[in-house]
Formats: sequence, C-alpha cells, structure tokens
Amino acid sequence: MTNFRTLACGQIFTCGLAALGLLAVAPAVAQPQEVLRIQLNADIRSTDPGINRDANSDAVVMNVLEGLVAFREDASVGPMLAESVETSADGRSYTFKLRKGVTFHDGTPLTAADVVFDWQRYMAPQNNWRCLPEFDGSGRMKVTGVETVDPLTVRFTLAEPSALFLTTLARVDCGGTGIYARSSVGADGKWIKPVGTGPFKFEAWVPGQYIDLSRNEAYAPLPGKPDGYAGNKTPKVAGVRFMIIPDPSAAKAALLSGGIDVIPDIAVSDMAELRENADVKVQSKPTMELNAILFQVKDPLLSDPRIRQALALSLDVPQLVQAVTEGEGKPNRSLIPVSSAYYGEPEAKMPERDLDAARKLLAEAGYKGQPIRMLTSKHYQYLYDMAVLVQAMAEEAGIKIELEVLDWATLLDHYTKGDYQAAAFSYSARLDPSLSFDMVSGDKAKAPRKVWDNPAALALLKQSTQIADKAQRQALIDQMEAMFRTDVPMIALYNPAAKGATRANVQGFEVWSLSQPRGWGVTLK
Repeated sequence: MTNFRTLACGQIFTCGLAALGLLAVAPAVAQPQEVLRIQLNADIRSTDPGINRDANSDAVVMNVLEGLVAFREDASVGPMLAESVETSADGRSYTFKLRKGVTFHDGTPLTAADVVFDWQRYMAPQNNWRCLPEFDGSGRMKVTGVETVDPLTVRFTLAEPSALFLTTLARVDCGGTGIYARSSVGADGKWIKPVGTGPFKFEAWVPGQYIDLSRNEAYAPLPGKPDGYAGNKTPKVAGVRFMIIPDPSAAKAALLSGGIDVIPDIAVSDMAELRENADVKVQSKPTMELNAILFQVKDPLLSDPRIRQALALSLDVPQLVQAVTEGEGKPNRSLIPVSSAYYGEPEAKMPERDLDAARKLLAEAGYKGQPIRMLTSKHYQYLYDMAVLVQAMAEEAGIKIELEVLDWATLLDHYTKGDYQAAAFSYSARLDPSLSFDMVSGDKAKAPRKVWDNPAALALLKQSTQIADKAQRQALIDQMEAMFRTDVPMIALYNPAAKGATRANVQGFEVWSLSQPRGWGVTLK
C-alpha cells in the first residue's frame, strides 16, 4: 500500500490533522504515487450531480461520474458509457448499448436498470435537478419513456424529435447526467455520495477545506487518447485533492511554494509573473464561456430599448476587453462563442463605438440622467473590472451608472430572481448554438433568470432545436442574432480564455474550452 504524500499546511491553509496522509491506495500502474492538488476558489455545494450545484461542484463530480455520452474537446458529443447510440427513423427514439465490463466504484456492474433508476431520480421534481425542465416538457423536449431492452441496452423515447437530446445529456451543468450506483442513495432516498464509474472515487469532503478523490483501480477506459470529457480517461495519479483556497494571492503563493500543483483559473494580472518562473507552467486557451452586462427589460427605465441601445453604443468593446483581460479574451458581441462552428459573419460583426448616436437615442427616449444601478462582484475580479469600465465609458455618453458590489452568492441570488436593473455577469460554456440562446431566452414570468423574453425569437429557437441540418440551423441562428442585437436585452462582451498554471513537474494537465480541471491522464514527475 502506498500512502498519499504529506500535504503542506501553512498559514494560508486551514488544514486539520485529517488532511495528512488521509488515504491509502495500491498502484495500478508504474506511476509516481502522488496526489494531484488542485485549487478551488470556493467550496462546492454538493456532490449530487446537477443538484444544488455550481461550477466547482460540477468540476469535482465530473472526475467521479460518467454519463452515457460526453463532450469531446471540439464540443461534439461522443460515447462514454454507451458503446453505441442508435436513433430511430422518426428521431423520437434513442437506443443506447452499454459498454461491457464497466463497474461502479462499489464493485457492482453497470446495467441498463441502473440507468433507468438514476433517470427516475433525476426526473423526480422534489430533487430539483438542474436539467429537469429540459426533459419534462416544460423546456425544449419531453422524454416520455425510458425502458430496459436487455441488461445492457436502454431506450429513451421523446415526444418530438430534438437536435439537443444528446447535447443536453452531456451538459456539465446537468452533471453530465452521470450514472451512479444505487449505493449513492440511502434507503430514505437521500443522497449519500457519488459512487460512479469514473477515473476517481469520492473519498472525503471537509467543508471549507478540501475534497479528496482516490484512483479507481478498476477503471475501464476507452481506447485512444483523452478527448474532453470523453476518450481515454485513465487515472495516473494516486488521487486528487481539491483544495479550497478562495484568496487568489494565497493560491498563487501556494503554487509558487509547492503547496498546490494546479490553479485552474489564474488572474490575468498574475500571468506575466508566473510565466517568468521556471518552476511554473502557464496555459491559455479560448473558452466558450461568455461575460456580459445584463439588463432587466421589465425595469421602468430600461424597458425602453433605446436606452439599452445607447448604452451598447457607448462602449468600445475591443478596448474594454483588452483592458480587462490584458489581451487574453476574445471580444464578442454575440451569444455564439468565437470558437463555435456556428460563429459566422452576422455573429462576428463588432459595432463601433458611437457616442453621438448614443446621445441621440437617449434624447429620443427622454433620458434625464436617472441613475442605473449595476450589480457586480469582486469574487471574480473581471466582473468588477468590466463594470468599472462600462461605467466610465457610459458616462461619456451621459449615462449615469452606480455600482453595487455584492458577494457572489448574493449576486447569483439577484440574478436568479431577476432582481436587478443591470448586472455584470458570467455564463458557463454552452456547446450548442441553440443552447447559447436558450441560456438567456424564455418566459420571464416562469423563469425570472431569463434575460430575453421575445416570443418571435422563442419560436425560432424552438425550430433550431428540432432541425439537425447545419445550414438550416445556421439560418435560424443568424435570424435570432439580428433580433438579439436589436432588442439588446444584454450586451455580450467577450469569451474569456482558460488560464491555468501548474507546477513544472505536472505532466498531462490541460486547460480547455470548458475551463474545468480534469485529473485523469496527469502525472507528477
């Protein structure tokens, strides 16, 4: 048996005795017996996939659980636990043949009955699965039945064809619709812990301190190379410790001192310093996330689209993005990410700043300098920096913006309730163009967090989710793009870069478009 190495616990950490040499696991292959220590900027909410979740919760869960399908590196959907997927001629039936020889972390074999059991729990309204509305008919599709065909075959039936079914199953904010053993849930129906098929087993969670995972010695990888959340996910380290270090300066100090191995998301202001350090490696790759300024279009003042249009015209977006990201982010006024195959000429248009046109619109709207309250947060420094620059640029057009700085949880609560005039906000990656529009579009009476409530656009959006032909989908996306820019329910600003830093001895760790840390395929030399 080989013990986890002793973890460095200085004043910048809150480490108890339990943090030292917590786990013991036997090596599966001849690899250094090390624990990969990855920083998290905040604690997780739960380990229940897609339930009471946030981005950090997703990151941990996706190292433990796997779904039937998963996103590849290029944002396409590939098989994971499914060996094959067969779609019926009418597009309403999906039959998944499960891979043979896959076992859960508790040693029980993966079967079609487990998929059905988990699906029923996901779809139970009392569990509040993040993606329940996507499948119960209140969203973009309705799953009318799930059945076992044989012990390794499961069939899903939809009310109508949907181009988004597999994509939605793979969504990270859905927990990848991860398949877990029944031992994950108690006899009372309450969640215990994730017992999955993934490369790492869940071991411990000490709130506010760390989450420990150990290598799944019985992991059954796909052949080939790692590929996003699909592909070969062979674990090569003894385990992963996600260390909760909210303060960026403390995280940087820990990286430089060797107290941690990976910072998945480093501050732009630290990149130059870290790149000059021989003990550190820095990576930067474009993501499909989106940072933007949101408007509450039901607000008495901002309900006039001319004021929203004027604010958009007051901004020099490339200059703003250059300042906020130091050239790392990609300016983008579209909801469609710059790396998407659906990012065409209409999406790539970058309106120039026009203060005269902005002032003219304000005059037509009868704007008299009423203050606009914009919510922001320093939890993510770029949100605050965005807000400050928007405030300064808008002032040149005569628009008065007052900033209110909130902690992230409070800002998220205001966003969810639609309780704001304007807000600096960040959206996680959406890897399908319809989902990029879906994340902001909807009936505000039913989902207050939705920014854009335009019936005509919603009709186009529905069509885009039912058509598989790329050219036809592109035409619909382009129509929605034009309507979005006219309505201006928000101002898309840029797609940020995934900026990670590791110790020089870390081999195989890669940042990628989803900006989530992956522990598999990594070694410590």
